[in-house]
Amino acid sequence: MNPLLGRLAGYLQEKANAQREEALRSGKPVYDFGIGDPREPTPEFIRKALRDALPDVSQYPSIAGIPPLRKAVSAYLKRRFALSLDPDSEILPCAGAKEALFHLPLCAASPDRPLCWYPDPAYPVYERAILFAGATPRTYPLRAERSFLPDLDAISADDWRRTSLWFDCYPHNPTGAGAPRAYHEKLARLAKEHGFLVVCDEPYIDLYVREPPHSGLQVSRQNLIVIHSLSKRSGMTGYRSGFIAGDREVIRWLRDARANFGVASQAFVQQAAIVAWSDDAHVEERRRIFAEKRAVLLAHLRKLGLEVGGEGAFYLWVRVPAGETSEGYAARLAARNILVVDGTQFGREGKGFIRLAMVPTVADCRAAIEAWPA
Repeated sequence: MNPLLGRLAGYLQEKANAQREEALRSGKPVYDFGIGDPREPTPEFIRKALRDALPDVSQYPSIAGIPPLRKAVSAYLKRRFALSLDPDSEILPCAGAKEALFHLPLCAASPDRPLCWYPDPAYPVYERAILFAGATPRTYPLRAERSFLPDLDAISADDWRRTSLWFDCYPHNPTGAGAPRAYHEKLARLAKEHGFLVVCDEPYIDLYVREPPHSGLQVSRQNLIVIHSLSKRSGMTGYRSGFIAGDREVIRWLRDARANFGVASQAFVQQAAIVAWSDDAHVEERRRIFAEKRAVLLAHLRKLGLEVGGEGAFYLWVRVPAGETSEGYAARLAARNILVVDGTQFGREGKGFIRLAMVPTVADCRAAIEAWPA
């Protein structure tokens, strides 16, 4: 057995699932703000596209994906960001963002450039991907006093020269923070100067409350790729579908490398993805629903005097009451069947916070407020 397995704590999602099972056994209502797995149904037109595409004979899919899917992604990028990407050389489908993120260090981390950077707090997949690839993980802290942005000047030129990968995530999970374009411009300049790859993880980019966030691709396509997902945008967490786009040389060698992993999306999932990327109306409706949930919870949390962060529509990052710990406050909420993730699950910088995902229905959000401890 790989000794790394024994050193890693249980994966966040599995721990949250166990907590939910325990809460359900109480027989009382459960308000699950833990794992970001939305309850809203996948739109019917997407489900129909999948059903209609089920073949009589199933055959192996290609890692490159079917051309109509790459064209649909290109059209989405044109509508949403005014970008013109070549469907054949700058876009590659993937089986959801997590899969693509996990396999990236296996392809991109070089022994002579062992450093791979990821944020703290962060989604656990970055660190684990780096460790399983045998590279060297380095964290960059995201703190409230810096608006949850990294201090790029704190990293030495020597460390930049030893860097293979920089994992970036805005809108950010778990804090919900956004990033100004100037930050990505500076990061892109550093990547070009020192020769490392920036990976912009952007699964929440269409779930905003105010102004639409920019994409890293609007800043640069050299030494930079983005990863998008249909999970939250279109309610397709179980479909496992997304795309990688950007630097055409990186896309070329990723296409070659990923053929070894057995991660090509099934053709019927790709057909569902085509109609999802081709439609914006359902995304606007989902955005409205998540924003309504957010507004309900935000008003209550502020009434309690709690400091709340998060520009995006999907997560709220809440500083726990004075004198309490992340773990203790999460446990106190769990005693009322209100399930959240304590911030330390995302790294040391998550100490003193909890994360809420806008998963329960609006009615359940209101019910959770009634059950919320003072």
